Amino acid sequence: MKRRCAVLHWIRYKFYVFVLSLFFVLVYIKISMDNSIYIEPYGATQRSLRAQPLDGINCTAVYDLEPVEIGKSLELRRKNIVEAGDGSIVSFTADCKNYIEQRGYNEVMITDEECSFPIAYSLVVHKNSAMVERILRAIYTPNNIYCIHYDQKSSKDFIAAMMNLEKCFPNVFVASKIESVQYAHITRLNADLNCLSDLLSSEVKWKYVINLCGQDFPLKSNYELVTELKKLNGANMLESSRPSELKKQRFQFQYELKDMSYEYLKMPVKTSIAKDPPPHDIEMFVGSAYFVLTRDFVSYIMNNQLAKDFLQWTADTYSPDEHFWATMARVPGVPGEMGRSEPDVTDLESRTRLVKWNYLEGQLYPQCTGTHRRSVCIFGAAELRWLLEDGHWFANKFDPKIDPVVIKCLEEKLEEKQHQECLRPRVALGRCFG
Repeated sequence: MKRRCAVLHWIRYKFYVFVLSLFFVLVYIKISMDNSIYIEPYGATQRSLRAQPLDGINCTAVYDLEPVEIGKSLELRRKNIVEAGDGSIVSFTADCKNYIEQRGYNEVMITDEECSFPIAYSLVVHKNSAMVERILRAIYTPNNIYCIHYDQKSSKDFIAAMMNLEKCFPNVFVASKIESVQYAHITRLNADLNCLSDLLSSEVKWKYVINLCGQDFPLKSNYELVTELKKLNGANMLESSRPSELKKQRFQFQYELKDMSYEYLKMPVKTSIAKDPPPHDIEMFVGSAYFVLTRDFVSYIMNNQLAKDFLQWTADTYSPDEHFWATMARVPGVPGEMGRSEPDVTDLESRTRLVKWNYLEGQLYPQCTGTHRRSVCIFGAAELRWLLEDGHWFANKFDPKIDPVVIKCLEEKLEEKQHQECLRPRVALGRCFG
């Protein structure tokens, strides 16, 4: 009898513990849900019947740095921000007609001036298809041409989302050759080169090509970009500076790709083997992976033996994309040449990409209002006005899980600019749809 009572007491005790644990789990889930916001798989132009978490944000007030509106954005950042997964984007883009209408691609307006000046884009991306789609929507016009290079290591859903984008647009395609991209490795440069080769073969006779990654976002409307590109008058725009002694080590020694035990699965590691000098007496310059290049320059890169020899030479260097373009742009006689004797072109002079480094904040630009990742600012809403007025064409980095408001407001402001330009009196709308 005593043993039976003890057993019953033990069972009753375990039941009470289970019920109490379940209660706390349910309370935790409810609190977590109350403190979460879900960013739908679309941006500012979605036609939705449901109220969205960012609907209450007044982007004009954010632009004007009104304290109440900035406060709202900060309050949103305190919540658990849940973004649409790749599977949601696959579903959203499966029905092309509905997707295009929902996102307003069929309502994009451009002028005759834009229509006669198509731009090519190389998008090298590997994750977060929701953000990639928002970038595409922000830069999309029916006369431009877009190449998407995903990573061989990307998830099946991410790849499926990119293939859906290709299916839905006649001027969006996936690169014909896909790399397994490794950090600071030749594969990153090859990814862009694969897209550039395909873009040259396309029927669209684009004037300039711009490359982007998955955390970039435009700061100019398409009309503004065309206006700025015309001012280049056939010149390339990219960073190109003389290397420091430290940077020289990136290409004075051979590097080997080795397995890593942390974030990057593989990375080039410096060896003790010195490299021969660059072929053809090429003088080395350094810059970044980002560029704005003319069609003629890209054709030179793809077809000229000097460029091919130099590309092969850079294969075992560290982060070759950060010296290949910067160096080739200075080679005498290349289309859009930068003279070797011309001054350094830094990221402040080249407007290709605005990147805010934490060690230069307060000196070259204001403090980051978002957060930092590897010394780079992930922009916050309070930087909206500065971003739009700084003069750069694109910026990096943006992350909707860090600050969804700044991306929403950039979308909204760029759309406003494009509409205002297209609706100006005596401006002819382009007829290059379809």
